[in-house]
Amino acid sequence: MDPYKDMKEGEKGAWLSIGVYILLSAVKLGFGYFLHSAALLADGINNTTDIIASIAILIGLRISQKPPDDDHPYGHFRAETVASLIASFIMAAVGLQVLLQTVQSLFQGRESTPDIATAWIAVGCAGAMGMVYIFNLRLAKRVKSMALMAAAADNRSDALVSIGAAIGIFGAQFGMPWLDPVAALAVGCVICRTAWQIFREATHALTDGFDQSRLRGLQDTVRKTRGVKQIRDIKARVYGSRVIVDLIVVVDGKLSLVESHQISDEIEQQMVKKHNIMNVHVHVEPDTIAQKKA
Repeated sequence: MDPYKDMKEGEKGAWLSIGVYILLSAVKLGFGYFLHSAALLADGINNTTDIIASIAILIGLRISQKPPDDDHPYGHFRAETVASLIASFIMAAVGLQVLLQTVQSLFQGRESTPDIATAWIAVGCAGAMGMVYIFNLRLAKRVKSMALMAAAADNRSDALVSIGAAIGIFGAQFGMPWLDPVAALAVGCVICRTAWQIFREATHALTDGFDQSRLRGLQDTVRKTRGVKQIRDIKARVYGSRVIVDLIVVVDGKLSLVESHQISDEIEQQMVKKHNIMNVHVHVEPDTIAQKKA
């Protein structure tokens, strides 16, 4: 499996998201403004931040395809993580702006009953975004891209946000005009929540954090490899959509160098086969050295 080819394939999902977000944001902002729907306007603003996020993912995927060089011996895979971090700040700023404007409209009594057509527009946009979500989810699973999987999750949340906006607009038709700005508040909260999730995941990866349950799964695979007597140490780091594992295993001290090397090869093959980990650095120690260290 070629990770560079996978990232190139993943660009299709980013381009699709950008195109659909541009179309939907234009529709929502236009109809939301002229038909007086705060919820649809907020949803449209949400989609404009999604354009930025999708562009960031696209740029990250492009930079990540650059081969290793003197300054980046591990490659440029973390570029997509940095891009996600930048996008999270932009999304948070827009989300806070939506919340502030909506709260001001509530206290100033500017809420009005939106046109019923805006609700059906929101429903149609939710359906379109649902199809984008399905496409990106399938593509992310096929190319095993964490960045594209995050984009798919964002697509899904956007579909749900549009459904929430539609509910608020429909409710406003029954003598509750305040329900439309309340739905806009919910949209603002979703934008901020999504920004926080992206920020948390990006900073966790950039500071070499790694999911402990996933690490235990890697340990189980190594432990079951024939010839491994003990795992002395294991560490893992995330580089974009790639994981790098460093581990020390203890083997029988009577084994030859060739036999010890074969155990290392078997560990690497199992990591690729079961966990799709392409970079595994294995250090082998004989059990006599391990006993002295203990």
